[in-house]
Amino acid sequence: MEKKRQIKISKSLSYWLRHKPEDIGITLKKNGWADVKEIIEKSKDKLLMDFNEIKYVVDNQNPKKRRLSLSEDFCEIRANQGHSADIELEFEEVVPPTILYHGAPVMVVDQIMKEGLKKMGRHHVHLSIDEETAATVGSRRGKFEILEIEAMRMRADGYKIYISDNDVYLADEVPVKYIKKQE
Repeated sequence: MEKKRQIKISKSLSYWLRHKPEDIGITLKKNGWADVKEIIEKSKDKLLMDFNEIKYVVDNQNPKKRRLSLSEDFCEIRANQGHSADIELEFEEVVPPTILYHGAPVMVVDQIMKEGLKKMGRHHVHLSIDEETAATVGSRRGKFEILEIEAMRMRADGYKIYISDNDVYLADEVPVKYIKKQE
């Protein structure tokens, strides 16, 4: 598959499954699952695609992002996290590493250091296992800083930390006392 087409399908699926299922007239089921046949049928006016292309996109995602998953029977697809659409997500609570990271645009770092990390329009705050991934996320909006999150201390204080199917750590919030700027 041509790379340009792969990116177009991936971005469209991520958009519909994370944010705007109504854009093509689909309804997300529990935990964000959607029927693959329905997506193919209802997206025809916007993006003509078939099952093989969807499977190719899912199988050939950037290993660090893996935004999409197919069900074991290949009948359903979902975004792994990052939803603003109203769905019930069920993630596994985990014991995190001692430190996790968050890449933040420079323009919001002072606010974060006063108020903590909040999920804003999403279901969770996203945290990365390594600085490289945090840098990739943080750089999407230009200049960024990497913040260190004392994840194990948060957990010891009663905050829950989850992990998504694509290994992104998630929290409902990160209070300021667990955030450190890197020097």
